[in-house]
Amino acid sequence: MSAAAVPAGHLIDRLPPVRGRLSAQAPLAPLTWFRVGGPAEVLFRPADADDLAAFLAACPADVAVTVIGVASNLLVRDGGVRGVVVRLPPAFAAIATDGDRVLAGAAALDLTVARTAMEAGIGGLEFLAGIPGTIGGAVRMNGGAYGREIKDVIVSAQGIDRRGRRLTLDPAMLGLTYRHSGFGADVIVTAAVLRGEPGDPTAIGAAIERIQQARADSQPVRARTGGSTFANPDGAKAWELIDRAGCRGLTVGGAQVSEKHCNFLLNTGSATAADLETLGEEVRRRVRETSGVELRWEIRRIGEPLPAGGDA
Repeated sequence: MSAAAVPAGHLIDRLPPVRGRLSAQAPLAPLTWFRVGGPAEVLFRPADADDLAAFLAACPADVAVTVIGVASNLLVRDGGVRGVVVRLPPAFAAIATDGDRVLAGAAALDLTVARTAMEAGIGGLEFLAGIPGTIGGAVRMNGGAYGREIKDVIVSAQGIDRRGRRLTLDPAMLGLTYRHSGFGADVIVTAAVLRGEPGDPTAIGAAIERIQQARADSQPVRARTGGSTFANPDGAKAWELIDRAGCRGLTVGGAQVSEKHCNFLLNTGSATAADLETLGEEVRRRVRETSGVELRWEIRRIGEPLPAGGDA
C-alpha cells in the first residue's frame, strides 16, 4: 500500500520512526510456504538489532507484535494479522564459526548453517539440513530431525524483549523440550550459538546430502505445504495415526492431506487458510475418534479468520 493509500488514523501513524522499513497492509501470503493468508496491519523489516530494540522500546504497549521467519511452518489466517508483524531481513542472517562453535543470526537458514559448519569442519549439526526454516524458528520450537534437536547443540540464544532489552539465555533458561521452548512470547530471537564437534568436511557433506535425499524421498518438499503439521505424540508417530484414521488424501476445498506423507497438508492451488485449518481439525477429530489420541498442532497459526461473508 502506498503512503497515499494508507487511511487516516492507520496504526502505522502511531509507530515510532525506524531505520528499516514499515509497510501498511502488507501481503503475507507471498512470504509463506502455504501461499495463503491475509495481510499484516503493519510489516516491519528492521535494519539491524539496534533498530529492532529501539522500535520495541518505543512501540505503544497496546500494539501486538508478532515475529515470523521464512514461514515454512506457519499458517496465516485469511483475515490477516493485527498489529505489527516483524520479519527479520538478511542483516540477521550472518553466520560465523569459532573452533567447534557456530554463531548464527536468527534469519540464517538451517541448511545454510549446516553447510557453513561443514566447510569449517564442524560436525554434529547435519540434522539442521532436515529442518526447513531458520535458526530463530528452530530455537523457538526446539526444532529437530533425524534423531537430534536444537537442545542437543545449543550453547546460548540471544533475543530482544518487548521493552527493547537485550537478553542472553543459556540452555537451562531456554527450557527446551519436545518442539517447545520456554522463550517468552514477548521475546524475539536474534541469534544463537551452537556447538558441534570436529569432523571431516567430506563425511559431513555426505551426511547432509543423505538427509536432503531422505526428505525429498519421503516428503512433499516441492509442494505448497507448511512442513510437519502435528507433533508426534508420546510413543507414536503422527503420520501413522493419521493414516490409520483414513485421512491420507483427504480434502477440504483446495486443501489436501498429502498422499506422500500424511502429516503434511497441501495447498493444491486454490486453498484458503480456512480450508487448511478446517482440514487439520478434521484430521484431529478422526484421529481422536479412532485412537483416542489428541494431536497437537506443530504448525504455528496466527492472525484472524475472515468475518462471515468476508472475501479472501
